[in-house]
Amino acid sequence: MYDPAQLRSFLAVAQTLGFTRAARRLGLRQSTVSQHVRRLEEATGRPLFTRDTHSVELTEDGEAMLGFARRILEAHEQATAFFTGTRVRGRLRFGASEDFVLTRLPEILEGFRYEHPEVDLELTVELSGTLHEQLAAGKLDLVLAKRRPQDPGGEPVWHDRLVWIGAERLRLDPDRPVPLIVYPPPGITRALAFEALERQGRPWRVACTSGSLNGLIAAARAGLGVMAHSRGLIPPGLVRVPERAGLPELGRVDFVLVHGRRRPAAQSAADALATAILAGGDRLRG
Repeated sequence: MYDPAQLRSFLAVAQTLGFTRAARRLGLRQSTVSQHVRRLEEATGRPLFTRDTHSVELTEDGEAMLGFARRILEAHEQATAFFTGTRVRGRLRFGASEDFVLTRLPEILEGFRYEHPEVDLELTVELSGTLHEQLAAGKLDLVLAKRRPQDPGGEPVWHDRLVWIGAERLRLDPDRPVPLIVYPPPGITRALAFEALERQGRPWRVACTSGSLNGLIAAARAGLGVMAHSRGLIPPGLVRVPERAGLPELGRVDFVLVHGRRRPAAQSAADALATAILAGGDRLRG
C-alpha cells in the first residue's frame, strides 16, 4: 500500500521541515519529493503536512505516519538484506549522549545486535559536546546526540524544546541566584542555560556539576536546584518548573545522528544502525 520511495521522501521532509532541503538530502528534484508526499497523502486519505510559504509542519496524522514509515522502511531493508544474502559485519564505534541513559535505546541496540550478530558494536556514552569532538577526531563512526538548531550537519531524529525541571517541592527565591544543576563543559544544555539566564540578566550559581545524568537527577530530586532538560525526556520524580518562577525560555534543541569519516569496514554497519534508530526514534521519547 505504501511505496518505500514515497515513505523516504515523507521522512526526509518531516526531519528537515522543508521540501527543498529534503530533495537536496535525497538527491531528487523538489517536484519529485512533492509528488511522493502528495501520492502518500492520497494513499492514506489524510493530510500529513500543513504548508504555507514560510513553514512545513506535521499534522496529527503525519506524526502517526512518522512511526509507521520508520518501521515499514526498517522491515523493507531487513527483508532486502535477508533475500539478497547481504551480511552486515565489522567493528562499529557508536556514541550515544547521556540523555538516552534512561530511554529505550538499549532495546533498539539489542534488536540491532540480534539482526546483525557479526557486527562488533563498541558503545561510548558521553556528553553531546564530547561526542561531537570525538567524531571529528575520527574516534567514532556514528553519534546520537544533541545539537543546537543553528548548527550544521546530522540527520534529525526529532526536534524538542528545552525546559527547566526540578523537584516538585522546589521553590526558587527571586532575590537569590538561581541554583543550577549542570553537566561539565562542553555540555550543550549547560551553555544554553547560562546564555538564557545572562540574556535575562538573572544571577545564577552552580549548585551541582556531574558528567552523569543519574548524578544530575539525584541532585535535582534532592532539591539542590534546577536543570535544563529536553521536554520529551523528563526523568521520573522531576517536573517542569512553573512559569511563575520567571525563568527564561531555553529554546529548541535537535537530537541528530551524525556519521563520522566513512571507514569501509564500518560504513554498512553504521548505515544499518542509523536505520534502526530512525525506525525506533519514537521509542526514545519519554
